[in-house]
Amino acid sequence: MDAFAKKSLIASTLMLTLHLRGSLAQAGEPLEVVKTVGDGVIAILKDPKYKSPAKTKDRVERLKEIINPVFDYEEMARRTLGTHWRRRTVAEQQEFLKLFRAFLEKTYSEKVDLYQGERVVFGRETIDGDYAEVESKVVNAKGEESPVLYRLKRTDNKWNVYDAVIENISIVNNYRSQFDRVITKSSFDGLIKMLREKSA
Repeated sequence: MDAFAKKSLIASTLMLTLHLRGSLAQAGEPLEVVKTVGDGVIAILKDPKYKSPAKTKDRVERLKEIINPVFDYEEMARRTLGTHWRRRTVAEQQEFLKLFRAFLEKTYSEKVDLYQGERVVFGRETIDGDYAEVESKVVNAKGEESPVLYRLKRTDNKWNVYDAVIENISIVNNYRSQFDRVITKSSFDGLIKMLREKSA
């Protein structure tokens, strides 16, 4: 697995666990939310009882339990589909949203065993109305650092993550480029078919 996939796993797994303290967060506290749950994420990844191959499914299931409360799936889906989102019917948008969510769950569940002791150091936050960014660095065992920027949106006084930028590569933008190529070369139906196959 390439380096981006591995760092994407760390960033995305952190994204999956923000809800652990999210319900306690007030407006203006995205950094505190991310910092508080960061230790919890690493604890899950390092927990010896989940280390054996036989326990991978248990670890994945525990992570899946905390995906839904934190991801702003609609915001992610809209941004990932880009200009194509407005051209789809409500039914098509909802189908894409459902399949994209299943695709993300499966993608990062399959990479959960890539963790090798990396730790996360958090930096500053920047808040602009209902949007925020939180800076961080993933540090491996050799002391090598990789910047990760979390992007959050506040809805109903709760901060939800909709993107992570890993070494200047946005997860949302990365998928948007891939999906746009599929639609251009094939069709929207072709993209739906691909997502259905990959999330099966």
